[in-house]
Amino acid sequence: MATRDAMEKFLNECEQTIEYARGQLQESAKQEFYGMEEYSRAQQALEEKYNELMALYRSANAEQRERLHRMRLKIHSLQNEMTLLDLH
Repeated sequence: MATRDAMEKFLNECEQTIEYARGQLQESAKQEFYGMEEYSRAQQALEEKYNELMALYRSANAEQRERLHRMRLKIHSLQNEMTLLDLH
């Protein structure tokens, strides 16, 4: 089980990563993929947070799992959006 402070810190890091990735998604949509390096870094950062989340999930209590599950859905949704933009 993660401490409350560790969980809050991790969830805040996830939110920051999501904000960064969403910004890159919006920029890439405007610029038609000039700056793919930053876009790729944002995708990689999301994947890293997702993997960290899944590792933390395995040792979390029920309340923490619920919060992690909601964050997982947010990350996964953004990953899907970014993948769909890649395809167009």
